[in-house]
Amino acid sequence: MTFFLQLMVSGFALGMVYTLIAIGFVIILKCSKAFNIAQGHFVMIGGYLGFTFLVTFHLPVWASLLAAVAVAIIMGLLIERLTLRPMVGQPVLAVIMMTIALSVVLEGLATLVWGGEYKTYHGVLPTITLKVGELSIPPETLIGVIVSIIVVIILMLFFRYTRSGLAMMATAEDEQVVQSAGIKVTTVYALSWVIACIVGVIGGIILGGVSGVMIPLANVGMKAFAVVLLGGVNSIGGAIVAGIMLGVLENVAAGYLDPLLPGGGLANVFPFVVMIIVLIFRPHGLFGLVEIERI
Repeated sequence: MTFFLQLMVSGFALGMVYTLIAIGFVIILKCSKAFNIAQGHFVMIGGYLGFTFLVTFHLPVWASLLAAVAVAIIMGLLIERLTLRPMVGQPVLAVIMMTIALSVVLEGLATLVWGGEYKTYHGVLPTITLKVGELSIPPETLIGVIVSIIVVIILMLFFRYTRSGLAMMATAEDEQVVQSAGIKVTTVYALSWVIACIVGVIGGIILGGVSGVMIPLANVGMKAFAVVLLGGVNSIGGAIVAGIMLGVLENVAAGYLDPLLPGGGLANVFPFVVMIIVLIFRPHGLFGLVEIERI
């Protein structure tokens, strides 16, 4: 029973990180109607930034997090202004292709700056351990859970109670109505990319603290993509629920099924199995809206 609860807790922590990354997917999708293929590469950059600020510059955790967020804000503004704004009015496929090109550029920059080598910063994080009976939560996992929950709560409050958040939600529903109300849509687009970069970078710092950083860390973006499909591509709340569900299921599958298979590895493909099942039986996800078009 203790082993099962340990898997559940670790899965919840992993699911909260998936939730952060998936929210970045949903925000871009709601504003531009296109999937941001580069979201996983924001995560990779975040992991390398965590290593740079924590290990290379020896900054405290809070200062490293703030510095990484500042870099994410600048990165989001530059990406939106230089690569995505010229694509306004272009077909959705063109925007998706631009994000694919962006992912290749970010991967190349990461290889150029950090060498693409494995980096780790386990020892520099605070040694906070929570024990409940025989159940223990490692410091990296506990910090990840705390940071993820705080960021998700801040985002939910931002979208619900701030003018900018409401403007983003309104733009996602009807861009023309928002423009008639005097809201600058390009500003909303820039803000959406900034938020996508921030949540990706924070997710990367958390994952880097748990498992280290390498270029393949960007592949976590595809797992977050599965979360988006499971929760519903237009639902932030759905991304939260689906992220936790997928994290827990992936961890439990790794704990119980991997030992039964020669070579294991089920955890790596489990999110994609879920994605295929969702696409076949419920294409709009668990909480997505079913769009009905009148002809």
